Amino acid sequence: MTAAQSAEELLDALGPPPSLNLAATSLFLDLDGTIAPLEPVPQDVGPDPDRRRLLDALRAGLGGRLAIVSGRTLADLDRVLESRIPALGAVHGLVMRSADGQVSQATGAGPLREALADIRAFAAADRGLLVEDKGAAVSLHYRGAPGAAAAACDVVRRLAARLGLRAQQGDMVIELRADGPDKGGAVAAFMAEAPFAGRTPIFVGDDLTDEDGFRAARRLGGYGVIASARRPTDASYALGGVEGVRAWLAAPVRQAA
Repeated sequence: MTAAQSAEELLDALGPPPSLNLAATSLFLDLDGTIAPLEPVPQDVGPDPDRRRLLDALRAGLGGRLAIVSGRTLADLDRVLESRIPALGAVHGLVMRSADGQVSQATGAGPLREALADIRAFAAADRGLLVEDKGAAVSLHYRGAPGAAAAACDVVRRLAARLGLRAQQGDMVIELRADGPDKGGAVAAFMAEAPFAGRTPIFVGDDLTDEDGFRAARRLGGYGVIASARRPTDASYALGGVEGVRAWLAAPVRQAA
């Protein structure tokens, strides 16, 4: 069985999610690979007029119950989203901004400064490797150097063990991060406060780190939707990539217009 066949069978087995009921939902979206295409260099993803219009309409229809939960930093999310989404879970939940603009950040990132120098020294040997300093985490991207994946992961995991940090695997990236909330923790935190509380949480994502969000949504009475069915998942439903996600999100917006 080929990888493509396996992904197609997984997509068929899960099936698409039901139509989105805006009045009953608190919606949580990953960014890259979910509502924005994956790019080899994260900074290549920028503002997009069609995405902006869709998110503006969704936020209005949801009564503000829309949050983006991503591995990107708060500043980078604001850059890509043009500062139009108040509620953000950045750096996989280590940095949070509530719907009313209050920002909180997990502590304990001190050892990351020591690790950053080691990771940069390792990455200097291969131009395809990219180091991203997020403050509360350091990401080592190997999308541009897939042959270095095993060595990159080994370096980060060794540093995590030595410094008492966490190594977190993603899509062609491994991240060294401080202890603290993950994407599931971000969903739980948002669901405990206005305007998200009291609605059904739905988390849409594609990355390995989004599995925490899927599980949290299910625990809280909702469900997860995987944007690209490439692996076994805790999501309840699947869509066919970024375009499939956008089409599903746009359907209730068109009906309300």
